[in-house]
Amino acid sequence: MKFMRLGPLGSEQPAVQSDDGRLWDLTPLTADITAEFLTSDGAARARRALAAGELPPLDGDGLRVGAPIACPGKIVCVGLNYRDHAKETGAPIPERPVVFMKAANTVVGPYDTVRIPRGSEKTDWEVELAVVIGAQARYLASPEAARAVIAGYTISNDVSERSFQLELSSQWDLGKSCETFNPLGPWLVTSDEVGDPQALGLRLRVNGEERQNGTTKDMIFSVDHIVWFLSQYMVLEPGDVVNTGTPAGVALGLPDSPYLRAGDTVELEIDGLGRQRQTFSAAEA
Repeated sequence: MKFMRLGPLGSEQPAVQSDDGRLWDLTPLTADITAEFLTSDGAARARRALAAGELPPLDGDGLRVGAPIACPGKIVCVGLNYRDHAKETGAPIPERPVVFMKAANTVVGPYDTVRIPRGSEKTDWEVELAVVIGAQARYLASPEAARAVIAGYTISNDVSERSFQLELSSQWDLGKSCETFNPLGPWLVTSDEVGDPQALGLRLRVNGEERQNGTTKDMIFSVDHIVWFLSQYMVLEPGDVVNTGTPAGVALGLPDSPYLRAGDTVELEIDGLGRQRQTFSAAEA
């Protein structure tokens, strides 16, 4: 199923998109797409209600599209998870996942404006497959056990400020946690509909020019391995988001370093997960 959240920031209402593209109001089942919804068999209940004709139609024309999960508890990210991306940044191939955190309040909708922070000279883009956790993951026994705790997938733009990330601290978080730096959506697509997460194409364009074109089959560490690995060191909770890395083509790795400026537009897509589009603006006073 494809879950969405529509409406003004802070007042989004839950919806589901059927196979024919129509939208259906989920408020008879839940007030929002939350951790509680994911852990209460929400997807199965929504599927039954839709099949039974129990969900009212929803006109989405003119409605803002919000991030598909409300208030994620945490965003855990994996860096350098594609060989071509590690190569373009001059980094060695990691022996284990490179893990960092991103502030949860960086999440915005897939078409929202992204603010370039004050003092930024190197704001960069990263198209990523994002995993939404649907059940608690604690000391999973094996990578194969990870599939049971994944609710679904969505698109993430792991926006990064490279000078903040690499020059101001030995940790990456400063360059990853600026406001609006994690557009998510448009859909949370359930695992059964996505199929093999290691067979998805990812693409990104800046001002209409293709910058990234990769596939998740080139990940160094698979989705299952990442979720299993993380569960050995932290407890993943329902509603948490895991960004799984980006392929080559970021500004950091390009010869002319074409970092983003106010007025630039970025478009992202992943097979089966829809599309995003953001315009970048200068930070407000």
